[in-house]
Amino acid sequence: MGKAINTKITPKRSPWAWVPTLYFAQGLPYIAVMTLSVIMYKRLGISNTDIALYTGWLYLPWVIKPFWSPFVDIISTKRRWILVMQWCVAIAFAGIAFSLPVPFFFSMSLAVFWLVAFVSATHDIAADGYYMLALSEHEQSFYVGIRSTFYRIASVAGQGALVVVAGCIEERSGNIPFAWGVVFLILSALFLFFAIYHSWALPKVEIAKGEKNYAFNDIINEFVRVFVAFFKKKQVGIAILFMLLYRLPEAQLIKLINPFLLDQPSIGGLGLSTSEVGIVYGTVGIIGLTIGGIVGGIMAAKKGLAYWLKPMAWSMSLTCLTFVYLSWVESPDMLMINTCVFIEQFGYGFGFTAYMLYLIYFSEGDFSTAHYSICTGFMALGMMLPGMAAGWIQETIGYRYFFIWTMVCCIATVGVTYLLKINPEFGKKQI
Repeated sequence: MGKAINTKITPKRSPWAWVPTLYFAQGLPYIAVMTLSVIMYKRLGISNTDIALYTGWLYLPWVIKPFWSPFVDIISTKRRWILVMQWCVAIAFAGIAFSLPVPFFFSMSLAVFWLVAFVSATHDIAADGYYMLALSEHEQSFYVGIRSTFYRIASVAGQGALVVVAGCIEERSGNIPFAWGVVFLILSALFLFFAIYHSWALPKVEIAKGEKNYAFNDIINEFVRVFVAFFKKKQVGIAILFMLLYRLPEAQLIKLINPFLLDQPSIGGLGLSTSEVGIVYGTVGIIGLTIGGIVGGIMAAKKGLAYWLKPMAWSMSLTCLTFVYLSWVESPDMLMINTCVFIEQFGYGFGFTAYMLYLIYFSEGDFSTAHYSICTGFMALGMMLPGMAAGWIQETIGYRYFFIWTMVCCIATVGVTYLLKINPEFGKKQI
């Protein structure tokens, strides 16, 4: 560790050969950990309380990611990290598939999901770092839309297509563990392909580590400098409060939307099949989320973050009313369900733009990359803690009052935006 690593670009391949597949591969494990696990466990009879609590813990690797990200930069090459992590994901997904038929499938598969989460977070660090090393500034700007698009396509494939596949196999075979085992074997095969393909497609870029050796004390000192600088920033307390509370309603909703869609009307759900959930939430919902994000980016670029922060917070909040409506109305049809999910996800995507822009804004200055990583850690913590309690809250008060509770939590989303002070020029013609 610590020696300069120099590898030649052999050969120089078009970024089109690897940017789309790399970011498609980056999106799938996150979707599997955060969404597929919830739907699968619901279909396998796990309670909402246990689903929310235990899958909520799976956010932890993304929370603590800033603590080990420097080691990805120091040890070996980012290209090698990417390839090793993809092999690990392929093996882990196969492990989940083979764990489902056993009596203790819940604890065993959760352990493997946690491994996938840790590996996925590490893959994120390496992939984003590699993207910046392998491409010029002009290429980075050109391909940023491509990487985002293929990450979204991964979301549709994971939350939509794979859930539909699981539903079709469930209906034909009547064997739920087998259906989900097939889905995770498909994911395993995909990552086997990615690992092999990227060993050819990813160019070996020169990585300048410098000539000095990295002693352990140097690493610790750099950690301290980064974190001290972060906590010395202006309004740091309010900023952390914003990072933790802005997504408070959505952090709870995201754990219970799929169980709500799947549960029978007799217990307050909508009684959809697995395939219908894949279409409603994994396809229509993702399209709404993507369009909302695009519109939010365009609006923010015109008048800046300070102008749009509060309207976007209201967008995040008011669209949650769609699930209040769905939980109280009698027998909503598929058109109404799809419309409500689209509206809620559009509002979330539109409002989430302000959140991501603020993380960029707060990270400006020295150590901007490291500080952005710390911000994303707080973001993950803000999703993890409320999500863990969401299942217990829902099973205690029922779906109807749970969705009303999330509307109460919107007070925090809107209220915290009134505490922030933002440069009015930030975001204009920059995003």
